[in-house]
Amino acid sequence: MGAVEIGRKVGSNAGREARTGEACVVESCGRFAWYELITTDVEAAKAFYTGVMGWGTWDASVPGKPYTLFTAGNASVGGLMNLSQDACEMGVRPGWIGYVGVNDVDATAERAKRLGGVIHVPPTDVANISRFSIFSDPQTATLALFKWLQPGQQPQAEPDAPGRVSWHELFATDSEKALAFYTALFGWQRADPDIGAAGTYQFFSTAGQIIGGMVTKPATMPVPIWLYYFNVSDIDAAAQRVTAGGGQIVGGALEVPGGSWIVQCTDPQGAMFALEGQRARNPIGYFERVGSRAPSDMRGRRWSW
Repeated sequence: MGAVEIGRKVGSNAGREARTGEACVVESCGRFAWYELITTDVEAAKAFYTGVMGWGTWDASVPGKPYTLFTAGNASVGGLMNLSQDACEMGVRPGWIGYVGVNDVDATAERAKRLGGVIHVPPTDVANISRFSIFSDPQTATLALFKWLQPGQQPQAEPDAPGRVSWHELFATDSEKALAFYTALFGWQRADPDIGAAGTYQFFSTAGQIIGGMVTKPATMPVPIWLYYFNVSDIDAAAQRVTAGGGQIVGGALEVPGGSWIVQCTDPQGAMFALEGQRARNPIGYFERVGSRAPSDMRGRRWSW
């Protein structure tokens, strides 16, 4: 399988540009507000992720609509629901979906359509809690729109807390066109890119804070995807839990700026996710470091397929 060297800056404030689109009136506008795993085996997914991440679960089902929350302490960190047989027959595969906060779900869904996206779930209310819509961008990567219906529902963002998502990464067919789409849709801003021998890793920000990166995917990657990085305390131990639970490590471990390490994984049902965390000073065996500790090497990342 091929390898792609890409870069990453965590927490840089470079490349701030004027926001486009409608003004934000809530703190979560343009930020990822929720994450959801849709899978073919809910019980197996519960066992896997509670084992790997140390999450708890809570049954949030309503009549006719089974739904599970993943929890870290007293906080909800994501949702879990079944992938229907009809969706499977249409070619939908298990995967994580990120929800981006917006002021107006209906208007943003219409804008996504005008920009070339496809709406898969039209704007829909969930009880008196939230309104959402699921769409794919013009290159078929799937994302969702989200708005809390009541003031004060928005939970405090804690991207550095254990079990939370620290980074959002889009593998696109064409990263430049993808950034143009999301800038027009959410007002995301281009930050300074990391340009390497294998291509450009484009950081993007909202409200002056870098929240992720985009890269043109390698030809060996089947389809464009959004990949989410979850925080763990010990990357080697977490990677061992992934394989012990029936998942696979498909990339890493690799060191990124700031001193943390990342691995990219698939769960037993095939959903892709990633982990980020520290390593023990002298970890035993599980990974060998890629490259030297020279600063020039620390900018690199590799995705293997």
